[in-house]
Amino acid sequence: MFWSAVAVGLLAQVIDGALGMAYGITTSSFLLAVGASPSMASGATHLAEVFTTGVSGVAQLKVGNVNKKLFFSLLIPGILGALVCPYILGNIDGKALKPYISAYLLLMGLYVLSKAFGHFRPKREINTAKIAPLALFGSFMDTTGGGGWGQLSPRLWWVLVTT
Repeated sequence: MFWSAVAVGLLAQVIDGALGMAYGITTSSFLLAVGASPSMASGATHLAEVFTTGVSGVAQLKVGNVNKKLFFSLLIPGILGALVCPYILGNIDGKALKPYISAYLLLMGLYVLSKAFGHFRPKREINTAKIAPLALFGSFMDTTGGGGWGQLSPRLWWVLVTT
């Protein structure tokens, strides 16, 4: 089991490095498939992402690729969305949530595949009035399913790291 988890983590990091998304979707799908509860899958995935995403974030900050105004606009709503979800996952039976989370992960996986084989042209402008709701919804869904923030907001992330 350990080496299977290491292989899935490696594969997830390769996919995430190539596409800039899907680490959480890959690892959460694996954990749910081997019988983990949704709360355990989300927790384990996000614990690993603290390190992988943290290193990426520090590297992007050091080379000046972070739009600080946009970052701070995302910060509070993103934190709120991420804090509401553990409460929900802890108070609802994991077996009842598993089919919904699996369907969400399937949809996000299909979206990742469409981005991998399609052409993506991001917009340079962004409507700042939509940032807070996007951050709240994106972080909530990411925490619930274990992944999906990058897929829910690819244009926003493009703006965040390129302007």
